[in-house]
Formats: sequence, C-alpha cells, structure tokens
Amino acid sequence: MNTLESEFLGYHMYKGQLTDILQKGKTIINTLNQYSFCLAEEDKVFKKALMSSDVLLPDGIAIVLSAKFLSGNNFSKIAGADLHEFALKYLNNVYGSCFYLGSMNDTIEAISSKVAEEFPNVRVSGYSPPFKDQFTEEDNKIMIEKINEFGPDVLFVGMTAPKQEKWVFQNKDKIQATYICSIGAVFDFYSGKIERPNAIWVKYGLEWFARFLKEPKRLWRRYFLYGAVYLKHIAFGKFKKAAPVNLN
Repeated sequence: MNTLESEFLGYHMYKGQLTDILQKGKTIINTLNQYSFCLAEEDKVFKKALMSSDVLLPDGIAIVLSAKFLSGNNFSKIAGADLHEFALKYLNNVYGSCFYLGSMNDTIEAISSKVAEEFPNVRVSGYSPPFKDQFTEEDNKIMIEKINEFGPDVLFVGMTAPKQEKWVFQNKDKIQATYICSIGAVFDFYSGKIERPNAIWVKYGLEWFARFLKEPKRLWRRYFLYGAVYLKHIAFGKFKKAAPVNLN
C-alpha cells in the first residue's frame, strides 16, 4: 500500500487527487460504493477484481462517511463522472486518445460527437458489444481487437458493475491502453441519455437520492435494500476493530 492509499474494510482506497493518477504506466482504475461493496461480498471474482485495482476511488458518500466512522480516514468522494471529466481535459491538453467500450451504438455515437465538440484535440472511438450476461470468446476477441487497433491512451468501460470490472480483470493483460477506467453510468450521463443530478445535490452528498427520485423502480434495491446490508457490514467492521485482542 502506497502513501496515496488507506485501508478500508480490506480495500486499499485512493486518498490522493486526480492529478496524481495519470502519471504512471498501465493503470486499472475502479470505483467503490456501498452497492459494489455489498455485491463484492457475494461475488469472489468481483471482489478480487476490485482488490487488484491499481487505483480504487471512493465513489459515494456512504464510503466517505463510513471510512471516517471506522478509522478516521478523510477520503474525498471521487465519482466516475469526475474521473471521466478530468481524463478528457488531460487528454485534450496532450492531444491524447480515448475509447469507449459498452452501452448502445446511439450512446457511443452521442458520446463521440460530444467529445469531438468539447475536446477537439482528443482522438475518440468506441464499440458497443452484444448485450448479454456472458460474452463468448469470439465476443471478447472482437472487443479487444477493436480497442487495440485504435490504441487509446484511456479506455473507458461502461457495462455496469460488476460486469465491467470483472471483464477488465479477466482481459487486462490483452488490452493495449495505458489507463483502463470502469465508469458505468457515466456513459449515459455524458451522452445526455440520463441527466446527472444538479451540482447542489452532488455537493451535499445527495446525488444518490436525486437519482433515486428519477428512477425509483430501478434503484430502490441498490440504495435501500443494499444500504441496509452495507450498514451491517459497517457495524460489524466497527465491532471487529473495537474488539480486544487476545495475546495468549
């Protein structure tokens, strides 16, 4: 664990600034929120993928507050959307390139058009893979070939968790990109398919609630059912931390 990381319930969470991320070699960047934490407790491959991240960002007010509660760590919330915006600005300054893998064709086209307009120095491309729970070897081969033929500096993967993180984990050695970022819903936000909550909601840690109000049927399990499960993990983590150690 390096000086820009702190331990949180077994994970090495990133506590630095975004400016410190894009300064080394091949880097796998993932995010952790209360929902993905709970899913990882039920899915060993997903947990391994998250724990093997080169950079694991604290994405969500629940992670920030519970880290403070458990160990006094002061993490700054860094969402996938923040990483995406920062990376595009960086690429625009260095005349770099990015590739979007995931979502649907119209979303990829909308993203590409917007990047070309807002960040004219960035070379951009993308590919929408088949929508299925499990990719075939042929599917994987095509995706990797599309990425490597373009040779991006940054690969953005948007297949939702845990599918995106597991796919990157299983294929990272074949991917020719310097930075590989799993950013899920950012594809829909940036393309305009789904409007990201107002900055006021984000500022006060209520982005999750604003998203729930817009899509209650889809998100109630993520925020409330898994929210209760997450609180149990936090309570148990506090208990374990406070329990006396038997030295005999």
